[in-house]
Amino acid sequence: MENTKISVGLDIGTTKIVAMIGRKNEYGKAEILGIGKSKSLGVHRGVVNNITQTIQSIQQAVQEAEAEADVKIEDVTVGIAGQHIRSLQHSDYITRANSDLVIDEDDIDRLINQVHKLVMLPGEEIIHVLPQEYKIDGQAEIKEPIGMYGGRLEANFHVVVGQVSSIRNIGRCVKSSGLELEGITLEPLASANAVLSQEEKEAGVALIDIGGGTTDLAVFKDGIIRHTAVIPFGGNVVTEDIKEGCSIIEKQAELLKIKFGSAWPGENKDNEIVSIPGLRGRDPKEITLKNLSKIIHARVVEIIEQVYVEIKNYGHEEQKKKLIAGIVLTGGGSQLKHLKQLVEYITGMDTRIGYPNEHLAGDSDNDIASPLYATAVGLVMDGLKRQERKRIEKEIEALEDVATEVSEETIEHEEAVIQPPKKERKSFLDKLTERVKDFLDNAE
Repeated sequence: MENTKISVGLDIGTTKIVAMIGRKNEYGKAEILGIGKSKSLGVHRGVVNNITQTIQSIQQAVQEAEAEADVKIEDVTVGIAGQHIRSLQHSDYITRANSDLVIDEDDIDRLINQVHKLVMLPGEEIIHVLPQEYKIDGQAEIKEPIGMYGGRLEANFHVVVGQVSSIRNIGRCVKSSGLELEGITLEPLASANAVLSQEEKEAGVALIDIGGGTTDLAVFKDGIIRHTAVIPFGGNVVTEDIKEGCSIIEKQAELLKIKFGSAWPGENKDNEIVSIPGLRGRDPKEITLKNLSKIIHARVVEIIEQVYVEIKNYGHEEQKKKLIAGIVLTGGGSQLKHLKQLVEYITGMDTRIGYPNEHLAGDSDNDIASPLYATAVGLVMDGLKRQERKRIEKEIEALEDVATEVSEETIEHEEAVIQPPKKERKSFLDKLTERVKDFLDNAE
C-alpha cells in the first residue's frame, strides 16, 4: 500500500494513547485501516510527566495499529491539550504603505505576525492565531479582506497560548518512539472537525470533549472558532471520588462508574445494591446505586458548571452571540448515563452526544464511531487535509516551473488556460511543527 496516501493520528491522552491509521476513500470520506490503543502511564491532565513511560505507551499503540492495518507508520499528526492551554482575545491593526493596491495575503501575514510578537508569560508561546473578523478603514464585519482596497487593516483575533516545554516534551516522545512529527493540532479543534457539522458551526455550538484528565471546550459561531478553554478535570476525578467515597480500589471504582454510574441520582431506587468483592478474603462491600450516582452527580455538576462559565465568558447570553445549536458532548466521559439530561438541566441548552461518524466511510466499525475516538478521528482528518495541501503546493510549484520554461508570448495565452490551484497560507501550527522539529534535531 502506498504510504503517502495514509494519515496517522496520535491522541496522547491522560487515560489512553490511541494511534489511528486512515486514508481517504473515493467518496472523500475517511476510511480507518487500523487502530491501536494502550494505557497512558506517563501523562497527567494532558501533560507528559514521564517521558519513558509515554514513549513505551506510544510504541505499543503504534505497533498494534501497524499490525491491524499492515502498514509501517512513519509520521504522525499529534494532538496537544492539557491544563497549560489558555486563550485570549486581541485586536491589532496595520497601516498599509500604498492604499491604491488591493489587500493581499502578504498584508494578512504581516498582521498575523504582528500578533505573534505579543509578550506572553515566561515559558509560554502562542500556538494558534485565529482571525475572527476584519475591519478596513473602519468598515466592520468583513470576513474576507483579500482583494479589497484600504489603508488601515485591523482584525479581532482569538489567540491560543500554551507552555513551550509541554509541546517540546510531546515532540520528544514522538521522536524517541521512532516517528516523525507531521503536524500538531489543538485537540478541541480536532474533535470539533470530527463531530460537528458545518450547519452547527454556522448556527453557533459549544463542543465539550470530556476526557480522562481534562475537559476541552471549543465554541463556534458563524463558522469561525470563537473561544477555547481547557478545564483541568475529567473522568478520572469522578473515578477518584468514587474510590474515596466508597473506600474501594481504583480499578473497581472505574468499573462501577462504567457499568452502574449515572449522573442523575433520582434514577436509582434505594434498594438497588451492588456487591463488590473484598480484598484478599475480606467481606464483600455493599454499595447502593443511589449513593454511587450522588457521588458522580456532585463532581459532574462541578465540571459542567465550570464549562458553562467559559461559555458565558464567550458571551452566549448576548442575543448576537447566542449558540443556537446548543452543546455537543464527546470524549470518553460523554458516555456516562443521563449526562445529556443533566447538561440540558444545568445550562438550558439543547444537547446531543457527538459521534465521529459524520466524516467516516459507511462501512466503518461501530467501535471507531464511539465518542471515545473523536479526537483520534479528527487528527487523522487533519493529517489528510495537510497532505492535500502539500499536494496542491507541489502542483503549484510544478506549474510555476512550466510557466518559466514557456516563452513570454505563450505565458499570456497559458494564463487563461493554466489556473494554478489556490495556494493556502501556512497555518502557524505548521510553522510551530517545523520549529519543534528543528529544536529536537538540534537537541540531539
